[in-house]
Amino acid sequence: MGSFILRLLNRAMIAKKSTQTLIKPSDATAWIVCSRRVWLDKHQPTTYEPDAFNQLLSDLGLEHEATMLAKLKNQFPVIQATSFEHTHALMQQGAPIIYQGRLVDERQGLVGYPDFLIRHESGQYQPADAKLSLSENKKAIQIQLGIYRRLMGNGLPAMVFLGDGRTALLGDEVELLVDEFITSMRALLDLQQQPTVRYSHSKCRICPYDAHCRPEFEAREDISLLYGVHGKAADCLTEAGISTISQLAASTIGTVPDVPHLKGSKRKHRAILQAKSFLSGKVYSLNKAVLPEGTWIHFDIEDNPLTPTRERHVYLWGFLLSPYAKEDFDYVWTDDETNDYEGWLGFLQKVEAYRLLYPSIVLAHYSNHEKATIRKYAERYAMGNNTTVTWLLGQDSPLFDIQNPVLDSLVLPLQGYGLKDICKHPDLVNFQWENQESGSQWSVVQFNRFRSESNLLEKQKLKTEILGYNRDDVIATRNLELWLRGLFC
Repeated sequence: MGSFILRLLNRAMIAKKSTQTLIKPSDATAWIVCSRRVWLDKHQPTTYEPDAFNQLLSDLGLEHEATMLAKLKNQFPVIQATSFEHTHALMQQGAPIIYQGRLVDERQGLVGYPDFLIRHESGQYQPADAKLSLSENKKAIQIQLGIYRRLMGNGLPAMVFLGDGRTALLGDEVELLVDEFITSMRALLDLQQQPTVRYSHSKCRICPYDAHCRPEFEAREDISLLYGVHGKAADCLTEAGISTISQLAASTIGTVPDVPHLKGSKRKHRAILQAKSFLSGKVYSLNKAVLPEGTWIHFDIEDNPLTPTRERHVYLWGFLLSPYAKEDFDYVWTDDETNDYEGWLGFLQKVEAYRLLYPSIVLAHYSNHEKATIRKYAERYAMGNNTTVTWLLGQDSPLFDIQNPVLDSLVLPLQGYGLKDICKHPDLVNFQWENQESGSQWSVVQFNRFRSESNLLEKQKLKTEILGYNRDDVIATRNLELWLRGLFC
C-alpha cells in the first residue's frame, strides 16, 4: 500500500489542477446514456437545476448516506477527509473509517471520491458507497465502485450499503465493464469535435443539452427523430442512402433495406408513414381500431418506487365510472407503504363491487403498467388463486390496454406515443390536464411531500392535488376512447 499512497500524494497537486481531464466515476451515468453528453460535460458544460423528481432522489440518497454515516460512527471512529493529502495521512495512520476520501491516479487518469474507505483486517482499505438500490443505474454503480477498486489497487471487493439494509459486494466481475468505460472515455476526451449521435426521445427530452442538440437533429432531418426508428436502424439506413426523413418518406417498402430493428414489410410501411406524418402533421389509419363492448371504467394507478425496500407502493388506485364526469371519479388511497396490503385489498373489493354492478365491465387503462402491477401484487401477497385476481389476469380479463389499438391502428405526427403526447396535442384528442406541471414523477414528488408533511391542511392540499392529477388521467383515457370511436372505429 505504501507505493500507492506515495503515488497518491505526489500526484495530488497535479490532480487539483487537472481534474477536468481526469475520468471520474460520476461520468459513468452520462456515458451510459449518451457519448455526446459525456463530451459536452467535459468541453462545453452547462449549468442546470435538477427537476423536482431528481432532486428528491438526490435528497433521499443524501439521507441514506447520513444514516450510514451515523450507523458507522456508532461502531467505529470515523474521520472525514478534506483533501488528497489528508486521505493519504489518514491511511498512513490506519484510521478505521475515512469518510469522503479523495483518491487519484494521474497515470491512469482516474480520480474518485468514495463515501467511505473502510480499513480491512489485512490493513488495506475497501471503498464503500451508500446507494438506495442496485436495480436503478446498476451499470453506473458497478463502474463507479470498480473505479474506486482500481484506485485502491489491492483487489478487495467494493461494498455498497443499500437502502434496504443489505450490503452488496462488487469484485472482479465488474472489471470488463470498467475497462470498456475507461477505454471509451479516453477516446471521447481526445476528440476535438463533439461525437455524432442519434436522437432518442426518452433520453434527449430530459437531457440538459437537448436545446444544444435538437436544432442539429432537425436541420439534418435525422431519421432517429421518428417514433419507432432506432438509432442503429438510422445508421444502417444512412449507409444505404436513406439519410433524411424526406428521403424515407419518399421511399417504398421495396426500396427500404432490411436493417436491425426495421425488418419486414409491416415495420417498413409504418416507418415510411411515420416520416410522412412527421412532415405533414397528418394522421394515417392503418386499419380500424377495435374496442371491446361493455361498460367502460377507466383505470389508472399512481405508485411510489422510492420505498425503503424499493418495492413499488401503489398509493392511489383511480377509476372513472359512467357517466364519466368529474364527480364520477372513484379511488382507493393509502397514506404510506405500511398500509400497502390494505390498499391492495381495497382495490380488489372495489373491482369486485364494480363487477357485480356491471356484468360486462371493461377496465380500460393506458400501457401495460396497470396489469403488470396487479400481477406483481398478486405475487407479493401470494394471492394468485384469489378469484378476483384470476378474473383480472385470466383469459377473459376485463383489463384492456387502450394503447394497443392506438399502436396497431394509427400513425400519428408524434415522437412519443404516451398518453399525454396524444391527448394534449391540439390536432388530436386535445384534452388538457388542469395542472400543466403534473405527471407521474410529479405525483411521486407530491406523495413524498405528503408523507413528510406535518401540517394537516397542507397534507390535505397535497392529497387533493394528487387525486386531481389521477382524475385527469382517467378522464384523458375516456377522451381518447371517444376520439378513437368517433374517427377510427
